[in-house]
Amino acid sequence: MTAHPAEILETFDNPAPENDYTIRISVPEFTCLCPKTGQPDFAELEITYVPDRLCVELKALKLYMVSYRDKGAFHEAITNTILADLVHVLQPRFMRLAAHFNVRGGIYTTVTAEHRQSSWQSPSAVELP
Repeated sequence: MTAHPAEILETFDNPAPENDYTIRISVPEFTCLCPKTGQPDFAELEITYVPDRLCVELKALKLYMVSYRDKGAFHEAITNTILADLVHVLQPRFMRLAAHFNVRGGIYTTVTAEHRQSSWQSPSAVELP
């Protein structure tokens, strides 16, 4: 792909910007390359966000994720880069990205990164009987 990955992310207007609501997206087949060995790394990504004015378009998100297939990066770097790209495009009220990498050398890795608008406060949890 010739474009920077963030450039291929598309959005649409949030249909209910007056509400705080959560969007959860699972990417079960994320792949990138180990920067040391060049071997593939496999992960399941969990994106959770509270949109502000924009939501991510899912086909564009899929193409964005595929753009990492041939890129070498440490787990920590790729998780934070993806979060930064999504935050840059969407400007969400809140976003969390948890990247659950499959075993490599007998070790599983999970990297979690978050973004929160400085003016946004999470609503209190509702407990039902």
